[in-house]
Amino acid sequence: MTTKQIDISQLKGLSPLGGLKQENLHGLMEKSRVKTVSAGASLFEVGDDEKLTIYLLAGDVELVNSQGKVVKTVSAGSDDARHPLAPILPRKLAARASTDVDYISFDSDLLDVMLTWDQTGSYEVGELRAEQVVDEEDDWMTTLLQTKAFHKIPPANIQAIFMRMQRVNYKAGDTVIKQGDVGDYFYVITAGRCAVTRETPLNKEGIKLAELRVGDSFGEEALISEANRNATVTMLTDGTLMRLGKEDFNTLLNEPMLQWVDLKQAEKLVADGGKWLDVRLPSEFENVNIKGALNIPLYFIRLKLRSLDPDLKYVVVCDTGRRSSAAAYVLNERGIDSYVLKGGLTTSGALKE
Repeated sequence: MTTKQIDISQLKGLSPLGGLKQENLHGLMEKSRVKTVSAGASLFEVGDDEKLTIYLLAGDVELVNSQGKVVKTVSAGSDDARHPLAPILPRKLAARASTDVDYISFDSDLLDVMLTWDQTGSYEVGELRAEQVVDEEDDWMTTLLQTKAFHKIPPANIQAIFMRMQRVNYKAGDTVIKQGDVGDYFYVITAGRCAVTRETPLNKEGIKLAELRVGDSFGEEALISEANRNATVTMLTDGTLMRLGKEDFNTLLNEPMLQWVDLKQAEKLVADGGKWLDVRLPSEFENVNIKGALNIPLYFIRLKLRSLDPDLKYVVVCDTGRRSSAAAYVLNERGIDSYVLKGGLTTSGALKE
């Protein structure tokens, strides 16, 4: 087997890689190489559970079941080749090169984190809060308790949250969190105002996404998805923030809001009138999906809240559970009853090869 460098143009036609921002595509390129194998070689076997996302770039591959029967032949450049080969783990099919083959594999967790980071960065000013105006002198604690994010948290946890929060003073112009940094704290503004900006390849100064005021909170998305910060928050005025560490956030705030279900529980929720909600990209959804599922990509979830029925229960799914957990947090925060499928589509058994 030999390896060679990949051309980024080859990645843009692959799903869901085409949905990544340019800088993240370059990051993937740096960590991967195209591999070349001869006809007859194995790319992976039935039962393989290594977390790799594999794409065919040149040649033909046969997908073979456990009885040795060829289920499908995938040719480079075909619509099937735009999608990962047999992505469900453990793999139900083996992959054999029927010609000389070029293929590329990515660490699935790294790819998933990049997708989640990209897709949680697209929110609008009016979507951060329900256009509620908060006077600077209002009691920030009361304001925070009135948000839907706290409605499902046990009273003892709320008390612990306030006891464990740390008070930090900032000056106008100070950077609170920086895009690309590792998420470490969840923040609530108790005095002053902040600006949320996101750097893009065409605008290194950053595009202003939002202005936050007393009672607003931020920083939760990087903690939920275990991705790096997807935006920068800077103080517009002198101010004071209360912050909660990542471990405390996950234990006291995030976990009580996320209702995890296995496949059997999820299917019962849907059978009883609930709805599957798939937050993957449209190209991923079109390739394979659960019958009857609604597709709203994670990056649209805040903008499409009004299209969801508040009286329905939603089972939120993605490939691993990372994007769906970030989406479920937003839904539960806005009073929409949602559940997260454990293991996502690749390991829960919800999809069949």
